[in-house]
Amino acid sequence: MRDAAAGTAPDPVPGRPPGPATPGNLAALKHVPALLALVWASSPPLTLASFGLRILRALMPLAALYVGKLILDEVVRLVALPSPGPHLADWLKDGRIDPLIGWMALEFALAIGSDLISRLVSVVDSLVSELYTNTVSVRLMRHAAALDLKHFEDSEQQDRLDRAQKQVMGRAPLLPQLLGQFQNLITVLSLAAGLIAYAPWLILVLFIALLPAFLGETHFNARGYLLNFARTPQRRRLDYLRAAASSTESAKEVKIFGLVDFMIDQFLALSRSIFAANRKLAIRRTIWGGLLTSIGSIAYYGAYAFFVWRTLSGSYSIGDLSFLAASFLRLRGLLEDMLLGFSQLAGQALYLDDIFSFFEIRPEIRSAGTPLPFPRPIEQGFAFEDVGFRYPGTQRWAVRGLSFTLAAGEVLALVGENGAGKTTIVKLLSRLYDPDEGRVLLDGHDLRDYDIDAVRAHIGVIFQDFVRYQFTAGENIAIGRIDAREDAPRISEAARRGLADGVIGKLPGGYGQPLGKRFNSGMELSGGEWQKIAIARAYMREADLLILDEPTAALDARAEYEVFQRLRDLSAGRTAIIISHRFSTVRMADRILVLEGGHVIEAGSHDELVAAGGHYADLFNLQAAGYR
Repeated sequence: MRDAAAGTAPDPVPGRPPGPATPGNLAALKHVPALLALVWASSPPLTLASFGLRILRALMPLAALYVGKLILDEVVRLVALPSPGPHLADWLKDGRIDPLIGWMALEFALAIGSDLISRLVSVVDSLVSELYTNTVSVRLMRHAAALDLKHFEDSEQQDRLDRAQKQVMGRAPLLPQLLGQFQNLITVLSLAAGLIAYAPWLILVLFIALLPAFLGETHFNARGYLLNFARTPQRRRLDYLRAAASSTESAKEVKIFGLVDFMIDQFLALSRSIFAANRKLAIRRTIWGGLLTSIGSIAYYGAYAFFVWRTLSGSYSIGDLSFLAASFLRLRGLLEDMLLGFSQLAGQALYLDDIFSFFEIRPEIRSAGTPLPFPRPIEQGFAFEDVGFRYPGTQRWAVRGLSFTLAAGEVLALVGENGAGKTTIVKLLSRLYDPDEGRVLLDGHDLRDYDIDAVRAHIGVIFQDFVRYQFTAGENIAIGRIDAREDAPRISEAARRGLADGVIGKLPGGYGQPLGKRFNSGMELSGGEWQKIAIARAYMREADLLILDEPTAALDARAEYEVFQRLRDLSAGRTAIIISHRFSTVRMADRILVLEGGHVIEAGSHDELVAAGGHYADLFNLQAAGYR
């Protein structure tokens, strides 16, 4: 295929966890540099401030411990000297406690400074995390919009998108954790430097003692990720059941059909299954974690006994004992936190793979290297030449051997039962998909030779399942040409031509009225009113090719007649395709194609097809009988 020749990388194997999900595998940390790049892109000044503050904070513990040692040694020295008097004034006048006062003042300043820096770090981290979340969210939305339609119509790809969407918010705490590891590393190095001066071998003992707990955490983090990965379809179903049982869209049927108990039973069955698996993993993790962590406690108390003995033998001072015991205790805690944090970081990074592997998906439907400009006006029109297409993951051909023409300025209607291939033709025309066989031509050139954005910019589509955006009424119409959303006269004219002006005139906020019930002050419209809003979008579009998919499905007979008259105006001088089951609508077309099984079985005007007495005539007479 053309895109394969362009060098498109294939997607990762669907349904299989990416490489980092292997238990104990730390390869997922490969995404940390990309994460830091996103953090830096979010705010370089705040990122620098965070690193700078953490370096200062990391050095505070060693400074505080060493000053504490100096204070103790000074106290022991002063106690051994003759007293200058019973009162504090005597000691101050003598001057011998001046160094002690200086060290105590420095310790106080370090305590105040450490608290202040901690608060600043917390503020900066929260701001960086928020900006990072916003940056990744924008990238996710932009990347999702660039992907092919197949990525949204395939359940496995939906799982990938769902995991990526959840991790955008779920991985925000990873940033403070990552920066905290950086801070702890500096503190560990500074404390280790102090201990090495006394007993270098203790550092090695400490690392060996903490290694089992680290490996245990790494193992269970990976197991947790594998469990969550495997449960993605079930979690999506839980989200669906939760929404379906309590959403505005389904509330009427849930009440009328008494569906709530059925939905709750399904929800409980799934949630209990997930809970049982999580509980089993949590119990195993707690038991093994407690056993492995106890090894670190044995190492600490062994080292503490060594320090006490060296002090009793005269090798260390009381200040040295205090400094070494506190440093070793702090170092043990930091190393334990670092190793466990590193394993947790690796576990969190497994979830980063959900985000970055999604970003690695590349669209296959793209513009040619040197695309042709879209013809203005269209001179010859469109042509399907022996087109065949199968939806991804299926063996059945949606259309095959399909050939027909759509002349410039012609209004063509597509008629056929569900599954006949009508919607597939629309998707191929708008390059939501490309043919597997044959070609779709525009003015004699393959549609793939044109710029894809230009093709879509010149096509206006009213789908039967059009989106009811939770925006204002004016914005819902402006969606037809979103770059003209500030053009109020154009929006008003589109509403008038689409019969939506009467709907908007009844709204309290007019064109500024939010629609839908998801947000405060929103107003819900009827199905027919929403359809008029959608039709107004087509007038707003002013496209060269209009595709009307069941444009009057939700309208009553009078409204359908009025819209029918407007549709004549809408399609006048333009190339148009009408898809409808209502013959009162399709009979306006210049030519009608009757589809069955992805093939054209009849073609002609309404009168010609009725006179021919074929499949179209049977369908027309069957529908007309209902009105006699």
